[in-house]
Amino acid sequence: MTVTSLSHALSAYGAALRRAQAGPPTGAEAPSSFAGLLRAETEATRASLQASEAKAVEALTGKASLQEVVEAVTEAELSLQKMTAVRDRVISAYQEIMRMPI
Repeated sequence: MTVTSLSHALSAYGAALRRAQAGPPTGAEAPSSFAGLLRAETEATRASLQASEAKAVEALTGKASLQEVVEAVTEAELSLQKMTAVRDRVISAYQEIMRMPI
């Protein structure tokens, strides 16, 4: 491992630690409803997917390293998996409600 990749890894871990210590958004940043939460998560997923596509294009032009592309694609993949899981749970809950006797 080179010094550059080690310092890059340390800065990435530091950024992740700062995000984890910051905790969930508060005040005006926090969604006030479930629909607002879904909207915010959908927007975050879309932004993550666009960022990974942009990194892939940068890699093709030689402006980004393979590691940066892998990190961006992995983040986008996890975000998409999370949204898919939430969608599946919402559909399952809706179907369960529809099966309830009135």
